[in-house]
Amino acid sequence: MLTRTDAHVTTWVIAILLFILALFLHRAGKEKAFKTVQMVLRLFYILVIVTGALLFFHNQRLDPALYGLKLLGGILVIGMMEMITLRLSKRKSTGILWVLLIIFFAAVLYLGLRLPMGWHPFY
Repeated sequence: MLTRTDAHVTTWVIAILLFILALFLHRAGKEKAFKTVQMVLRLFYILVIVTGALLFFHNQRLDPALYGLKLLGGILVIGMMEMITLRLSKRKSTGILWVLLIIFFAAVLYLGLRLPMGWHPFY
């Protein structure tokens, strides 16, 4: 089982960097590279979900409600990131998705730092 957050934090940091890279590639008009990064990003979504689920099932007894909210929020963050890249590839607007992504990411980050396994700058 996963008892430390190292693997989970590493996967979501890489996912965020790949997301930013995909945005830059799309803006530069490099569609083939954008599609490749988008596929690798989807692999990292799965890794983030798997490592997060392992942490959830191992640590939910510490605070089940907040860990459940963090799990739900994390899935929503991944969903918003995927919807943004998908809508960008179809050349559709992404305004509200960006707002939701920022809100969900801030909530998940706060919960991740506040929960017992996180770093505790808020105490």
